[in-house]
Amino acid sequence: MKKLIFGTLVLAFVIVGHVPTMARADVDVHIGIGLPLPIVFGGPPRLVVLPGTYVYGVPDIEVDLFFHNGWWWRPWQGDWYRSRHYNSGWGYYHGFPSFYRGIPTYWRNDYRNRRWEGHRWNYQPIHYREVERNWSNWEKNKHWDQKTWGVQGWRDQRRSQQPSRGVQQQRTQEKGKVHQQRQAVPQSRDAHQQDIQQQQRNRERGKLEQQSRESGQQSREGQQQYSQQQQGPHDKEKGKQRNPESQQDQSQQQQGQHERGKGEKQDRR
Repeated sequence: MKKLIFGTLVLAFVIVGHVPTMARADVDVHIGIGLPLPIVFGGPPRLVVLPGTYVYGVPDIEVDLFFHNGWWWRPWQGDWYRSRHYNSGWGYYHGFPSFYRGIPTYWRNDYRNRRWEGHRWNYQPIHYREVERNWSNWEKNKHWDQKTWGVQGWRDQRRSQQPSRGVQQQRTQEKGKVHQQRQAVPQSRDAHQQDIQQQQRNRERGKLEQQSRESGQQSREGQQQYSQQQQGPHDKEKGKQRNPESQQDQSQQQQGQHERGKGEKQDRR
């Protein structure tokens, strides 16, 4: 009986001793993968758009909380988290948000002093629901560019370096003209080359025609020489045939003259 009681006490002691250990392990696990602690707001947050950006910050709290591109963003213990809601649903973000590189660390001081880079900053806090509804159209229509973000006499150097719309159109037209000129240069070169080739073809054709005329003239001269050579012996034979006739005529004339001379002598007698 004593052994049974002793065994029961030992078992109970072991069970009781393991419960805190399990609880501590459970707590350690949850802390290791914990999400950011909730932010305490005195009311629905109001935001201000940070000059030169389309990033909206919540200025009246001591931790960084931003709205950009449809998401709420906050850093926590060296990591970044984002959510569709400003007070819940945080999820770990793998990486570093690019918009945060353009946010100066002293922006809350500028907010309290109502000055931005030495210029008067007439910001107007915006209810978070209005920002969630209109952020896309504002960015698309350059809403805050037109209002210079409420900063008097200030120009965003990053944006002022970009040319105006008129300058952009002029540059576009100049680029178009240069492109046309570049296209026209090969065409003019092709046309010039075609003219040179045509001139060469014309010269070659003229040489061929001249050679054909010279060869034709030479052939005609050769034919004339050949015909003259053929006609030479034939004319000599004709001359020989004509000579007897002329000699007979001459003898007949001489005989006639001789007879006439005899007749004249007889008449004289």
